[in-house]
Amino acid sequence: MIKMNFFKITIILFLISIINTKLASSELDIEVDHIILQDHYSGQILYERNADDSIYPASMTKIMTAMVVFDLIKNGETSLDEKIRISEGAWRMSQSGYSSMFIMLNDEVSVEDLLKGVIIVSGNDACLALAEGLMGSEENFVVLMNEKAEELGLENTNFNNTSGINDPDNYSTVRDILTMSSYLINNYPEFYTYFKDTTFTWDRTGGEPITQGNRNPLLYKKVGADGIKTGFLTVEQYSLAGSIKLKERRITVVGSGFKSKNARSKESLKALYWGLKKFDTIKVVKKGEIFSELDVWTGKKKKVKIASNENLYLTIPKRKKSTIKTIMEYKGPVVAPIIKGDKIALLNVYVSGELTKQIDLYSTENIDESNIFSRILTSLNYLVWGDV
Repeated sequence: MIKMNFFKITIILFLISIINTKLASSELDIEVDHIILQDHYSGQILYERNADDSIYPASMTKIMTAMVVFDLIKNGETSLDEKIRISEGAWRMSQSGYSSMFIMLNDEVSVEDLLKGVIIVSGNDACLALAEGLMGSEENFVVLMNEKAEELGLENTNFNNTSGINDPDNYSTVRDILTMSSYLINNYPEFYTYFKDTTFTWDRTGGEPITQGNRNPLLYKKVGADGIKTGFLTVEQYSLAGSIKLKERRITVVGSGFKSKNARSKESLKALYWGLKKFDTIKVVKKGEIFSELDVWTGKKKKVKIASNENLYLTIPKRKKSTIKTIMEYKGPVVAPIIKGDKIALLNVYVSGELTKQIDLYSTENIDESNIFSRILTSLNYLVWGDV
């Protein structure tokens, strides 16, 4: 009987270790009441202040409004081309002095144009038009918003309208807004592109075209910003959910309580630059990417390719040098037949000598068993030479 060996392959990556990424508040001097900063790919919180205090999210509410529409599109319950007739209530929102795309009474506007009105120019009228057109009323639409909030685990958030205008029952936290923002980026890539558009021209029926700019100041800084949403309420002052992507890094910030428009832009950018300067993000494993090839016993192929079903990134303070060690454990050689998706190995990830993560590695291919003569020859070769 042939005895199978157990192999451990140790891969040493000389990287910067993660010891403590929640740094003292003195290391980031920023003027804002509530803020949270996250490395998007690793999910690591780089900095936070009063992140769980209740805030009024103002127009950052529209992130959830847009996501509900995205879900309705994905579920086939509407389409970008569907036309929505503008009610008097939605039209009056455009006359109220709040931010608007300036829709016109009884006009028929596509879902796509209304989405752009919500996302790019922060139109409160577009929010109400979408809610009424897709769900019959704003109240019905808000039910979907709160169901989505519950799905995302937003324990400190409640929506009471689609636009975020004054309502004491429309509240959240910067941490919950961050969760919403991360979900938006990860799950709606085909729609997220709207958030980086700097202008929107509404070619309205029966009127002159109206061109308005995106209210997100980071989009004009040429720093890699591609979203997300600003907000303002007198009681809350200025707020922003912003994200920048530079090469293999993405960092997202959510802040509320900036004292002015200029402070919102300046302080948000300061936080994002601080995150880029202080930390690196290292890809350990990427979902679906071939991680290794292992020897196969009595198979029609000599090697099997393996990969992970999840991503693993580590966010690393640049100033602290150490070692990340990954140890791959498997029973080998791997015996054929092998089915694509079979669990083949376990990857243990150590940081500063401590096990921090375990990830399963799976076969990316089918490998059939070789014929009987080949198997006999392989076995004889092992008996004589001790090699597969």
